[in-house]
Order: sequence, then structure tokens, then C-alpha cells
Amino acid sequence: MDRPLLTARSALVLLLALLAGLAAAALTVWAGSGVPHSVLCGAGSTGLGVGFFNRLVAPEQPTGGSRDSDAAGGSRG
Repeated sequence: MDRPLLTARSALVLLLALLAGLAAAALTVWAGSGVPHSVLCGAGSTGLGVGFFNRLVAPEQPTGGSRDSDAAGGSRG
């Protein structure tokens, strides 16, 4: 099993979401809020960032065609 645990797309989405969460937490601390409030703000923005960047980053293209789908994208039964 030589497959990686995460695809490049998944790693990019998680990295961007983590950076957004860290930035939100740092800005919250800089604004004068306490550490618990900044941790909650960073965690919330990380969760929202995963959803946002998941839609933003282009989905992976399938590597090979299957015999069950036709050129129009439908499936044959």
C-alpha cells in the first residue's frame, strides 16, 4: 500500500483552513480578547475554512474511466 494518507487536495484544504484559523485567533488576541475567546474564534473559523476551501479548490479529476459511465456523464444500468 503505497498510497498517501491524504491527497494533495485534502492537504491543501486543511492547510489553508488551519492558516485561516490561526490568523483569526491571532487577530482576536491582538484585539484584546482573552486566550479562551481567541481559541474558540480560531477553531470556529478553521471549521468554516474547511467548508469554504473545500468548495473553492477544484475537485480532483478521475484518473481512469470506467465502463459503467458514458461520455455524457450518465450511468448505464
